[in-house]
Amino acid sequence: MTKRGSSRQVSSQPAAGAQRALIAANFVNRVGNGLFNTASILYFTFVVHLPATQVGLGLTIAGLVGLVAGLPAGNLADRIGPRTIWLAALAVQAVAMTAFVWIDSWLTFTLVATVERLAATAGGAAGGGLIARASGESPAAFRAKLRTYVNLGVVMGTLGSAFAIQIDTRPAYTVLILANAASFAVAGLIAFIGIPNYQPLPRPKEHRQWAVLTDRPYMSFVALWSVMGLQYQTVSLLLPLWLTTQTDAPRWIVVVVYIVNNGVCLALQSKLGSKVETLRQGGRALRLAGILFLVSCILMALSADVPTWVTLALTVVAVTIHSLGEVWESSGGYALGFGLAPDHAQGQYQGFLGVGFNAGQALAPLVLTGAVLALGHPGWLLLGVLFLGLGVAGPPVAAWGERTRPGKPEEAPLSKADH
Repeated sequence: MTKRGSSRQVSSQPAAGAQRALIAANFVNRVGNGLFNTASILYFTFVVHLPATQVGLGLTIAGLVGLVAGLPAGNLADRIGPRTIWLAALAVQAVAMTAFVWIDSWLTFTLVATVERLAATAGGAAGGGLIARASGESPAAFRAKLRTYVNLGVVMGTLGSAFAIQIDTRPAYTVLILANAASFAVAGLIAFIGIPNYQPLPRPKEHRQWAVLTDRPYMSFVALWSVMGLQYQTVSLLLPLWLTTQTDAPRWIVVVVYIVNNGVCLALQSKLGSKVETLRQGGRALRLAGILFLVSCILMALSADVPTWVTLALTVVAVTIHSLGEVWESSGGYALGFGLAPDHAQGQYQGFLGVGFNAGQALAPLVLTGAVLALGHPGWLLLGVLFLGLGVAGPPVAAWGERTRPGKPEEAPLSKADH
């Protein structure tokens, strides 16, 4: 058994096979996601013939409605076991994804997308509970390894989607959709065979059904991490728009941004993430991430109004620094997201965390394009200062959470990652 308040969870030394199965299931699922997500907008607009504005509206509706599944699904996972809910969510996503092949109107598209988002949110809450139960004695190392394979799966799927995009026919896109549907089914099969059906943990007498909503330190962390999540779309959305509209850089620089970002994360996630084990280390990781994001935002802003070769150089350096910050940000978020949550209520807490994070991602395009891009250089500086402020708040929030956890453990000795 492990102590409450650290990022180590109650699942005492689970079989290595369960961890491998969880990694394999998530990897397969993310390969499918990568296949579909990259080409989905092309399928809906050029094959189904839905206007891009309608696609955007439908996805927004689906995303917002999908948020309501987080807490109920997390509570249910805590009550009957996370694997059961995760398998059910994967099954619903497989069916919904298959249904995309037959949609022929905006209404059916929105309905199917909403069902898929509800299942995805529920699966995220239950999946977080599974990760907590399977983490063993080295949760940081396991989570870092899991995230590495998740990133690798998305990259492989995205590269694979290029073939269908090049062919650009309905059958080619149909193959991508069905491949993604199959990935949910295969992930579920792997989980069913290889992951134990963890039973619910005993609840203390003082437990309340919606405890997370009264846990102010955890809610503060969720707010912090959700806003800090703007950093993901800073690289995937804001920077490509900036480079293509405000600089003379060739269009292939967008591909370079993608390659550098994913390359750095894949190379360093396990190495650095495995060092972020305790709550204090998680807070410090967020602080370091905030500093790195500030530096990268300044460099991204400077990439305009300079010679093309300077733009290219600054972009590569900026994305490298940003990606390093992303590794620390995700590692710190995992340490606090799991470490502050009670072992018996991981599903509920992960469900709430998913709601906050997904809400932030839904608002990210509006914030980044409507504010940062519109303001230009000052917008980049304000974004960097926002990231810095959020990062600086990381250690105090971690300390607050640690003080309010029952049975607070002794802090692990400082490692090099703490300095």
